Amino acid sequence: MRIHWPRRVFAQVLTAQLTLTTGVMVLATGLFLAPLSSQLDDQAMRRALSIAQTTAADPGIARELVATEPDAHGPVQADAERIRRATGALYVVVMDTRGVRWSHTNPAEIGRHVSTDPSLTLAGKEVRQIDTGTLGRSARAKVPLRDGRDRIVGAVSVGIAYDSVRGRLLGTIPTVLRYAGAALAAGVLAAVALSRRLRRRTHGVAFADISALLDEREAMLHGIREGVVAFDRQGRIRLVNDEAGRLLGLGAGAAGRALDDVLPPGRTTDVLAGRVAGDDLLAVCGGRVLIANRVPTRDGGAVVTLRDRTELELLGRELDGTQGLLDALRAQDHEHANQLHTLRGLLELGRYGKAVEFVTEVTSAHRASAEQIAERVHDPLLSALLVGKAAIAAERGVSLRVSSASLLPDAVVDPRDLVTVLGNLIDNALDATAERRGDDPFVEVELRAEGATAVLRVSDSGPGVPPDRRERIFAEGWSTKAPPGAAGAPGGSPARGRGIGLALVRRLAERYGGMARVTARAGGGAVFTVVLPEALAVPDGASDGGGALPSAGAEPRWRECHEERRPTVIGEPR
Repeated sequence: MRIHWPRRVFAQVLTAQLTLTTGVMVLATGLFLAPLSSQLDDQAMRRALSIAQTTAADPGIARELVATEPDAHGPVQADAERIRRATGALYVVVMDTRGVRWSHTNPAEIGRHVSTDPSLTLAGKEVRQIDTGTLGRSARAKVPLRDGRDRIVGAVSVGIAYDSVRGRLLGTIPTVLRYAGAALAAGVLAAVALSRRLRRRTHGVAFADISALLDEREAMLHGIREGVVAFDRQGRIRLVNDEAGRLLGLGAGAAGRALDDVLPPGRTTDVLAGRVAGDDLLAVCGGRVLIANRVPTRDGGAVVTLRDRTELELLGRELDGTQGLLDALRAQDHEHANQLHTLRGLLELGRYGKAVEFVTEVTSAHRASAEQIAERVHDPLLSALLVGKAAIAAERGVSLRVSSASLLPDAVVDPRDLVTVLGNLIDNALDATAERRGDDPFVEVELRAEGATAVLRVSDSGPGVPPDRRERIFAEGWSTKAPPGAAGAPGGSPARGRGIGLALVRRLAERYGGMARVTARAGGGAVFTVVLPEALAVPDGASDGGGALPSAGAEPRWRECHEERRPTVIGEPR
């Protein structure tokens, strides 16, 4: 039968651990038992040597050896047997210089020559060995026997039964095996526990599947059009796919670093770090509108997905512009219908002169308003925006004014940026003013050029912005307006789908190196001021140094009060 290697990770690890643990225990047991036999032999020979030395140190035995004949009942035999029984030795043999035994465990051997060569011992050397004699194999030791004058008169040979040494060895093996078995069982239990934990962590996948999953993961993460950022439990970036790197401006070195080290403080960082809770959170990074969702992982980290909503937001704003244009056309259609009815009535009454005067007055008023805007705002996109917003404002019952201090040349570097800023500010002002109807509700626009710096100022007669909210209104996702179809968000709170316009205004201003802020208007309302340095192309020699931001101590011209100069009204409420 062919043995198949398991495919799943935990099974392979368990098999490898059991094999390794068993092999290690067998090897360790063998390494322990291999020298044990030699150690037991050495211990037996040392014991025999100690008994032999002790016996040879008895001066009575040397005297009796010299004074008597070999006899089974002699004093030497009696002393040797006494020592043998006391020490548990196999034998204690005393011999003379000829190698003749004077004592032996078997009395019949007394008077006979020893079975092994005693020459080395009789020459004064001590001998230890494992050898076979008349009593079988034994661990033996031989020492010379000296008289009182230190002359060698014989030798003492002591043997320890080798069966006892082997018995000790065999008796040790079960104990060793028990310890080895206990260690092996502990290793097996640890291997099983580890494999179960590994099975839970790997979800029972095979090694081949892990490789395929990693390849698929890499292809998916770097192929999808959504940004993915993964964090560990310490908040360090663990993974950034290509789209997330593009959206957030992160390089390849972002992995392994803390989020606060690679992104500046702000709402985007707070959303990614989980300091702002919720689903589909809005964030603005590098001029891009992002939708972020953060999902925690079981290891304490988190995965954040990012969707680029910039194009959708632009399409939405284009749709808003189209809707605004439709509103303006509807308002003009309503206005023209009223004017046509009036003209028809004059003609039916036969008051032809009055009819001509009425037509002349109407066309002159519209032409005058458009011409006045074009004289003060030379850029066609900005002037067209003001004309269109005037019609919308008139339809909503709000008067849209252009300050008499407005004067903006046509040398705008990127008119679309100014259209974005001015359109957002006017829309917010109209929303705020329309919500609070009072006497003569209005929105006033001022556009000025300070050298190469464009200054945009929009004020309204609405409820204004409390001081504690003047910074928060520029945060992504923060709005005082309720989403469509929902109740209001009193007090100002993040509203889904809103809170992007003013955030884009500030980001755009900061990209130019300028600023966006809101202050209170005298008499009630709010004043939004946006400064865009280098937004205008100033001809060489024409700049008076006004392209830079005014110093903190100076009173810039865009902060002067212009109430004394009468603004141009381009949209009267109906």
